[in-house]
Amino acid sequence: MDEDLHEFRRTFTRFLQAALEAESDTEPEFGALVREHLGVGPDELPIVGEEVHAWDQVNLQLALEALFARDGRSVTLVGIGGQQSRHMGLMLSDLIGSPYVKPASVEYENFPVGPGRSHPCMTFGLALLSSPEGPAAIFVHPAEQHRPGRSDLGVEVMTPVEGLGARLLTELRELMHEHNVFRGQMVSLESTMWGGTEVVFHERPTLKRDDVILPEGVLRDIERHTLLVDERAGALLAAGRHLKRGLLLYGPPGTGKTHTVRWITAELAETTVIVLSGGALGAVGPVCRLARELAPSLLVLEDVDLVAGERTMRGQGGPLLFELLNELDGMADDANIAVVLTSNRPELLEPALAARPGRVDLAVEIPLPDADCRRRLFELYARGMSLELADMDAVINRTNGVTASFFRELMRQALLEAVERDSGVVRDEHVAAGLDRLLSTTNEMTRVLLGATPQRGSAGFRMPEDAF
Repeated sequence: MDEDLHEFRRTFTRFLQAALEAESDTEPEFGALVREHLGVGPDELPIVGEEVHAWDQVNLQLALEALFARDGRSVTLVGIGGQQSRHMGLMLSDLIGSPYVKPASVEYENFPVGPGRSHPCMTFGLALLSSPEGPAAIFVHPAEQHRPGRSDLGVEVMTPVEGLGARLLTELRELMHEHNVFRGQMVSLESTMWGGTEVVFHERPTLKRDDVILPEGVLRDIERHTLLVDERAGALLAAGRHLKRGLLLYGPPGTGKTHTVRWITAELAETTVIVLSGGALGAVGPVCRLARELAPSLLVLEDVDLVAGERTMRGQGGPLLFELLNELDGMADDANIAVVLTSNRPELLEPALAARPGRVDLAVEIPLPDADCRRRLFELYARGMSLELADMDAVINRTNGVTASFFRELMRQALLEAVERDSGVVRDEHVAAGLDRLLSTTNEMTRVLLGATPQRGSAGFRMPEDAF
C-alpha cells in the first residue's frame, strides 16, 4: 500500500513538472498576437507612450478614428478580457507578457460631444494598425489607477519601424486638436464625487443686453473690455495692440456676476467658453492651455478667491495660485483670450492677480441695484405675468439695498399670493405681501440668503459685510 502511494506521488510530481514546463513554453495570447502582427518578437521592441486627460477621452477617440481612416491604413481592434483585467493597471508590456488576460470584445463608453449628444469611445483596447509606414500596436488603457481621484488614460505604441511610434503619437495630438469637440462650445469642468473632473456641455445662453440690469456705465465698461475687443481684433492686431485681457467682476452674492457672464457668453456665440468653479479650479493649468489652443476663447473662473487669496493669509497662496498666475502670464498677447474672474471677496485676492496689468486689466464692481435698476429688475421678472400695479414707487422704496436676485423670488411670491387669493392678476397687495414675507424680521436667514438685511438707521436693506 505504501509503495502504491509513493508511486502515485512520483507520477503526480512528474505531471506537475511537465505541466509547468509546457506552460513556460507557451507564449501568452497577446504576445503571440502582437508578434504575428508586427513580424518580430515584442520583447525586442521599445514602447513609447503618454497620458491623455480624462476630459479629452472623446477627442482621443475622434483622433484615433481619423488616424485609422487615412489612406492605405487598416486596423483590427481587440478587447482585453480576464478577471479584473480592467482594474489591474495593465501597461502594454504587461499585456503581451501576461498569461492571465485574453482577447475579448473591445470596451466602449458613451461620452458627451455636445448638449444631449454623445459618442462611443474605446476605454480599454488594443489597435493593430497596418499602414504604408509599417505595422504598429496601439494600446489605450486607464492610466495609473493607484492615484486617488485620477481617471486619465494612457496611450502606448509599439512598432518595429524606428521613429514611427513617436510620429504616431504626434499625429494623434494633431488630430485631437483638429477634431476637438470643445471648439466653439460652452463647457464647464466639474468635480466628481470621486475627486476627478468631468466635462459638462451646456446650451448657449440666449440673454440680450437688455436682460442685464446694471448701471449703463458699468455695462459699457464690461462690454468694451470683452465684446468690443473681439469685434475689433483685426484692427487691434494690425496696430500692434494685444488681444489678451483679464476682467474681474466682484460684489456681494446675488448682484448679478454670474448673470453678466452668461450674457457675455451669449454674445460671443462663436467663441469657446470654458467655466471652472469649485474643486475643478484645481485643473486651472491644463484648462488655461486648452483655452490657448482653442482661441478665440473665454475662460471663466468663478469664485476665484478660493484659490487666489492673499498669500500672507493662513491657508492661502498655495500651488494653485502660483499656477494660475503663471498661466495668465504665459498667454501670448496676440491670443484672443478673455479671462473673466468672479469673486464675492475681492479684499482677499492676491494683489499680483487683482492689480498687475497683463493678468487682470479691469476690475468692475457689480453693485447693489439703484432705484432705476430696481425698477427695471421688477419689470424684467414680471414678464409673462398679468400685472395691475398702482404704486410702483412703494415697491422701489421698500427694496432699497436688496440684491438683483431678490426680485426673482419677490415676483414668484407675489404671483403665488395672486393665485391663492383671486384670479392670478398681480396687484399692489400681492407684491406687498411678498415683501412682508421676504423682509420679515422673524425670518433673518431668508433675508440674508436673498441679500436683504436691515440697515442700521435706515428703513432700507443692505447685504451684511460678513454674509458670504
